[in-house]
Amino acid sequence: MASLSEKMAQEMNFSAFSKAGDVQKRILFTLGALIIFRFGAFIPLPGIDPNIFKGIFEQNAGGILGMFDAFSGGALSRMSLLALNIMPYISASIIIQLGASIFPALIALKKEGASGMRKMNQYTRYLTVLIASLQGYGLALALEKMTGASGASAVIMDNLPLFRLMTVVSLLGGTMFVVWLGEQITARGVGNGSSLIITVGIIATFPGSFSRMLELVRVGEISPILLLGLLALAFGLISLVVMMERAQRRIVIQYPKRGQMTYNGDMSHLPLKINPTGVMPPIFASALLLLPMSIIKFSAESNTHSEWLNWLAGNLSHGQWGYIGLYGFLIAFFTFFYTGLVFNPKETADNLKKYGGFVAGIRPGKSTADYLDYVITRITVLAAIYLVGLCILPEILISQLSVPFFLGGTTLLIVVTVIMDTITQIQSQLFAYQYESLIKKAKTKGRFR
Repeated sequence: MASLSEKMAQEMNFSAFSKAGDVQKRILFTLGALIIFRFGAFIPLPGIDPNIFKGIFEQNAGGILGMFDAFSGGALSRMSLLALNIMPYISASIIIQLGASIFPALIALKKEGASGMRKMNQYTRYLTVLIASLQGYGLALALEKMTGASGASAVIMDNLPLFRLMTVVSLLGGTMFVVWLGEQITARGVGNGSSLIITVGIIATFPGSFSRMLELVRVGEISPILLLGLLALAFGLISLVVMMERAQRRIVIQYPKRGQMTYNGDMSHLPLKINPTGVMPPIFASALLLLPMSIIKFSAESNTHSEWLNWLAGNLSHGQWGYIGLYGFLIAFFTFFYTGLVFNPKETADNLKKYGGFVAGIRPGKSTADYLDYVITRITVLAAIYLVGLCILPEILISQLSVPFFLGGTTLLIVVTVIMDTITQIQSQLFAYQYESLIKKAKTKGRFR
């Protein structure tokens, strides 16, 4: 006879979805919030000539500017209110999480549980305001120096101090609105709001990038065979991401028998994901690189007499070994750092000992913690190699072949992983709904017996 969970899994279909009103409301709320986000990406920044800026951006759209524009859903190329997107918030989150492993005050807050996390989230918002303001001011200075092919400035306001103030306030307001929208999606919708906003921004650039690729094929710059090869590479990368994100290292956990009964059965498994960090290391690395490198590139283009700016922009531009090395290092660093945040070997070993479980052949307590630390370290090394290879190798190919950026490993990783996580959350909520329905039916039948 099939178990309850097996029956529910078999019955997980559109019929169950049509009856799950709460799940439908969450999905509709998420879709509505994402549509509002996309509308915001088309609201222009005041004081900018959009035609002149569009020409300037198209001249420098390759490389890192193309990556940042993809992450912002085209908001940067339009210089809209949401040009900074959610990246300042992610940068603030990185700094707070790093501080939570260094500074005693933040370490103590982290140990306070839910109340401590609320305070840390508040500190993250304050830091987001500071970072967005600084980045907005830097972007305003870069915009003032931009000129189009005719020599006309991208800024159409004569009062530059007022323009800088308007730019900072507008970009700060856009960033905080996106942060609030992401939090609402997380709380009232499905999936992680921040990740979904980045994913929708990337997906929004796919049609334009693909049409540009087809145009390159039409004019003969890319052969049809090469196009098919790139598409095959993209499908291969998607398959690799799906396989690695589902892969697990299962550690056998045994429980001693208690009298005639057993506690949670004789044997169980502790599943450790091969990539426990998911998509966070590439997002963190991109957040630390994208906007600073974009401002450096804008400044170098507008100030050709600055040798150090030109050298920095040249060596840290997209496809250069300086950028590739720094990007790969940051991905590897955040893979190890984030793994340490999401998995604590000592805490896991203490919980196993508390409930009577032990790893076969390993003594409970410190020996189990050391063994788990050894296993998770090896897994993290494999995850770092996978993430660095996935994000860096396609970048090298793209820079050499000059193909549109949407085939990058980073963007594919983000899109595929976030979609998988969102689908998993929807399935979990449907499963919970069916479970509650079965419990209610069982209670109803019991009353009439």
